[in-house]
Amino acid sequence: MLGIIALAIVDFSFPHHYLEEKIGENTKIADTKLFSTGLYVTLGLFIHNLPEGVAVFLSTSSDLRLGVLLAIAIAIHNIPEGIAVSAPIYFATLSRSKAIIYSFISGIAEPLGAIIAYFILRPYINQGVLAYIFSFVAGVMVYISFDELLPASFRGDHGHRAILGIITGMVIVSSSLLFL
Repeated sequence: MLGIIALAIVDFSFPHHYLEEKIGENTKIADTKLFSTGLYVTLGLFIHNLPEGVAVFLSTSSDLRLGVLLAIAIAIHNIPEGIAVSAPIYFATLSRSKAIIYSFISGIAEPLGAIIAYFILRPYINQGVLAYIFSFVAGVMVYISFDELLPASFRGDHGHRAILGIITGMVIVSSSLLFL
């Protein structure tokens, strides 16, 4: 809940139209609203990926097999995350390199989280603290999903595809939880 509240405060403090106007000035971006969505998703996933890096580091340092399994699971779920970042950036700018750069920015947070955990947080982080961090980050991702991703997915003539994608994602995640 705190993640939702924190991101709502940030969202209302920096209105979208301001960001879209700033993006539109002196740029060749075709869809500033879509680009703005891509920026919010990049930021949200960066915040989301930091504690994932911490989790992989902590689990690997306590049990190598568990750490490797967690790293594989996270790598698999990073594929749709990369698409969630790169798709709006690409369609807003029509630039593959920009889409790749923003995906890289969101993804680099995981190794950065592991490095921070190793050098700074190792003595202070335990399972309880990690649970609070993940809860906060889950709130951030819920807010971004409902405020940015869902509305963007229903723009245009692709509403039925968006619903199919949402349901498919729910089935995949639910199935993976059953088998892990």
